[in-house]
Amino acid sequence: MEARDIVRLPSITEKSNIQRTEKNVYVFEVHPDANKIQIKKAVENIFNVNVLAVNTQNMLGKIKRMGRWSGRRSSRKKAVVRLKEGQTIQIFEGA
Repeated sequence: MEARDIVRLPSITEKSNIQRTEKNVYVFEVHPDANKIQIKKAVENIFNVNVLAVNTQNMLGKIKRMGRWSGRRSSRKKAVVRLKEGQTIQIFEGA
């Protein structure tokens, strides 16, 4: 897998914005088969930053109903990446 296949989307939520400003932590949606080492190398390669730690979480899709029919949203994998002090990723900064 290439680096851009591993890191899919940035997660921009209220909670991730608070973590970004207070702890220098960024949240991404990543490929479900990627491990922590692959995620670290991909983020370092794409954004030219130094990654200190990677935590991952498998998020099971929610069950949703419409009348008597029910379905499930797709499952995804989330990676929480902590960067070296003083480094930032520009897509989160609005530039």
